[in-house]
Amino acid sequence: MLEKIQIIKQRFDEVNDLIIQPDIISDQKRYIKLNKEYKDLKKIVDKAAIYESLLQNISEAEEIIADGSDAEMVEMAKMELDEAKEKLPDLEEEIKFMLIPQDPEDSKNAVVEVRAGTGGDEASIFAGDLYRMYSKYCSDKGWKLEVMNMSEGTSGGFKEIIFEVSGEDVYGTLKFEAGVHRVQRVPQTETQGRVHTSAATVMVLPEAEEIDFELDMTEVRIERTTSTGPGGQSVNTTYSAIKLHHEPTGMIVSCQDQKSSHKNLEKALKVLRSRLYDKELEKQQAADSAKRKSMVSSGDRSAKIRTYNYPQGRVTDHRIGLTLYDLSNIINGDIQKIIDELMLVENTEKLKADSDLL
Repeated sequence: MLEKIQIIKQRFDEVNDLIIQPDIISDQKRYIKLNKEYKDLKKIVDKAAIYESLLQNISEAEEIIADGSDAEMVEMAKMELDEAKEKLPDLEEEIKFMLIPQDPEDSKNAVVEVRAGTGGDEASIFAGDLYRMYSKYCSDKGWKLEVMNMSEGTSGGFKEIIFEVSGEDVYGTLKFEAGVHRVQRVPQTETQGRVHTSAATVMVLPEAEEIDFELDMTEVRIERTTSTGPGGQSVNTTYSAIKLHHEPTGMIVSCQDQKSSHKNLEKALKVLRSRLYDKELEKQQAADSAKRKSMVSSGDRSAKIRTYNYPQGRVTDHRIGLTLYDLSNIINGDIQKIIDELMLVENTEKLKADSDLL
């Protein structure tokens, strides 16, 4: 592990020198990327300094005990040794997790798509609940959320809502939310008080920039129409709504949330690019057995990942068998504790796969 730490330190020194170079500062994309790497490496370097200091304390204490000439010093050294040895295993474990290579996609922004599944109007209402849950969570994290397109349900909520989330390590955090979410409760539309089961599907895509995925515009047919639904007179009477048809895949992306046709096209292209990029990543991951076998981010969007049971006030994440009786807080955005558990499981899996870190 000390060898790996040394390699990290060398890279940290390199990046530290690079980010003050004028040509790097003038290249914003490269500067942002290197600055992010600097922050990530600094966390490991700082933790490694504590670890190395602890090892030094152990070595010095053992020398004093071995010498044995000063009884009082030996007694103090024994106390220091016990204290240091007690701290060491937890610190080693923490550094091992920090040394796990991060997925380069994790630092990206994300495009999130929430769609009502089985359950009619209640499924749309539940999709709306999930959107509010993510809105509150993103707000608490200091992330920016921007709606890209929506289709409202007849009794509230959404048949579909697509939004972009910008911030630090967004995709790496929200990717655990991808899959089928199920709700068990008495619907607002139910008159006899029976518990119904409804579902909504959540897709989380790493936002693809032009440098990640080059979209061939000759393969894209652009359709301009008037917007439907709420939005005011100017939105509904001008040809501002955009529908993109990606001919090779048959993929269709619509965007009508903005008054400007140009802005709708920009947003629609962002969603299309992210979907196509995600498709490419899926192909890569299919060849990567470690990622494919991952318990918590399998990429299987038809898999039921979580149940929100209102009568019992519980939330169960089926991937790791985690049950929490805290539904009201969770549905109001307090999902970090679930994500933390899922991250821990994924990192443990990665650690087992990487024998060099064991």
